[in-house]
Amino acid sequence: MLKILNRRSVKLQIKKMFKQKVLALILAGGTGGRLGLLTDECAKPVIPFAGFYHLIDFALSNCLHSEISDVWVIEQYELHSLNEHLSNGRPWNLDRTYGGLRILPPFENDEKSKDEGGFAHGNADAIVRHLKFIEDFKPDILIVLSSDHVYKLDFRDVIETHLEKKAALTMVTTKVPKGESASRFGVVEVNKNGSVSNFEYKPDKPKSDLITTEVFVYDAKILLDALKQLSKKDGELKDYGDELIPKFVKEKKVFEHRHNGYWRDVGTIKSYWQSQMDLLDENTKFAFDDDDWTILTLAEQRVPAFIYRSAKINNCLISNGCKIKGSVEHSILSANVSIEKNAEIKDSIILPNAVIENGVKLEKVIVDAGVKVSKAKAEKFEKLKKENKKDIFVIGKYKIQSQSEVEKKQ
Repeated sequence: MLKILNRRSVKLQIKKMFKQKVLALILAGGTGGRLGLLTDECAKPVIPFAGFYHLIDFALSNCLHSEISDVWVIEQYELHSLNEHLSNGRPWNLDRTYGGLRILPPFENDEKSKDEGGFAHGNADAIVRHLKFIEDFKPDILIVLSSDHVYKLDFRDVIETHLEKKAALTMVTTKVPKGESASRFGVVEVNKNGSVSNFEYKPDKPKSDLITTEVFVYDAKILLDALKQLSKKDGELKDYGDELIPKFVKEKKVFEHRHNGYWRDVGTIKSYWQSQMDLLDENTKFAFDDDDWTILTLAEQRVPAFIYRSAKINNCLISNGCKIKGSVEHSILSANVSIEKNAEIKDSIILPNAVIENGVKLEKVIVDAGVKVSKAKAEKFEKLKKENKKDIFVIGKYKIQSQSEVEKKQ
C-alpha cells in the first residue's frame, strides 16, 4: 500500500511540475576579466572549449534536454561575438515563433539617470534591470544559470526537489572540485533534511567544502518581490551572493539539490586549462559522446583534420581543419590549427586558426585564437616561464600573460 501511495505522489508531483511556467535566465554579460587576454575581443560565454564547443553550450544544451522551452540570455559585453554564436537559438531548437530564445541586451532605464549605458554592475543587478520583462512573462519558476560552467544536469530533477520541498529557493550544490579553493564560490552549510542553514559568499575562511554551482531555482514571485525590496533599500544591487541569497537563507525556505557529477567553473585561466586537461583523463566522469545528453553547438563546416606522416600524436583532442606535421601530446587543438614540422606541443590548448611554426616547443600554455607562434615568441615565453614555473600562460597576438599577472589585477 505504501509503495502505491509513493507512486501516486510521484505522479502528482510530475503533473504539478509540468503545470508550472518555467523561465530559464542565462547570465552571459560579464567581461570575463579573470580569463585575461582571452576575453579582450571575445565574450566569455563563446570562448572555445574542448576544441569544438563554446562555454555557453552547456547551459543551453541542459535547457534543451530538460525540455525548458523559454530561455533568455542577458548579455552585455562583446555582443556581436555572442549573438553570432547564439544564432537565434537554432542549434538548441530554440528558434521558435512562440517562446524559445530571447536575447536581453543592455539598455538605459532612464535617459536622465547616470545609468552608464545600461550596463549592469553584477549578476543581481542584471536581473533587476530586466524585472519588467520577467514580470510581463509571469513565470512560476525562474531558473538562473551562469554561462561559464561545464556540467550536465537535468533541471527537471531540481524543479522536482524545489516543488517537493515547497522552497522559495533551491540551489544546486556540489563538493569543491579537486585543486580549487572554496573561497572562490558561495559556500553552503546544510541540515540533514537538505535545508540551507548558512551561506557565505567567497569567504576567506570557508566553513564547509560544499559550494553552489550557481544553478538557482526560484519561486519567481518571491524572487521578484525580494529584488524590489533590496533595490528600494540599497539603490543598486551587485552580485546575488552579496545580499540576495543571504536574505533568502535568513528569511525563506531554502534547500539544496546535490549534484554528484562533474562540474567546473571555468572562469579563470587555471580552471579553463585544468578542466580541459580533465577531458583527456580516461577516468574523468564527464563525457561528450553521451547519446542521451549531447552537447550541441554552432560550428563551421570544415574539412577533416590532416595528419601528416611526420606527425606524432598521443592522447589528444583534434578538431576539424587541423594540419599536423609536428608532435602533439596530451593537448587540445581547436579548428583549423596548424602544427608545423619539428614543432612540439604538450599539455596545451591551442585555440582556432593558430599556427605553431617550425621548431617551436610549447608546454602548459593556452594559445589564443589566430595567433602565430614563432621561435622568437616561443623564446620569450620560455624566459617568462622560468620566472613562474607553476603558472599557466596565455600567448596572445601582442603579449604573453601569466595566470598570476591576471589574478593580481582582480
